[in-house]
Amino acid sequence: MTAAQPPTAADELRGAGLRVTAARVALLDAVRHGDHLGVDAIASGVRERVGHISLQAVYEGLHALTAAGLIRRIEPAGSPARFEGRVGDNHHHLICRSCGAVADVDCAVGDAPCLTASDDHGYAIDEAEVIYWGLCPGCSTARSS
Repeated sequence: MTAAQPPTAADELRGAGLRVTAARVALLDAVRHGDHLGVDAIASGVRERVGHISLQAVYEGLHALTAAGLIRRIEPAGSPARFEGRVGDNHHHLICRSCGAVADVDCAVGDAPCLTASDDHGYAIDEAEVIYWGLCPGCSTARSS
């Protein structure tokens, strides 16, 4: 007996109510196999797989995938948007002030949304976003040498 195969990118797109295109499959794969990539890096990866695709089409595709919950957009202050395939778990990020490297950090304490607001102003909070800023090990070592 064989184990059930994980859903393909095409299956996930269909499940999210999105039309399956080669560009969308390539976008989803590029984001999921990248490391907090910016739009230019994603576009480059997609072009390697499907040939020409306009930057506007990349932006539109990323917007559709984000709206469908298949990918996540993060927007660190002072940096362009980045995209990642890790969704639905309310994790946070470490960002190096020097080189811009980004690393995932699991939820710090307790159940999602990880943090309790001192005053929720009546909002039904379902997510907390935390960005830790500092120097990555490589930049920290370089700076201390």
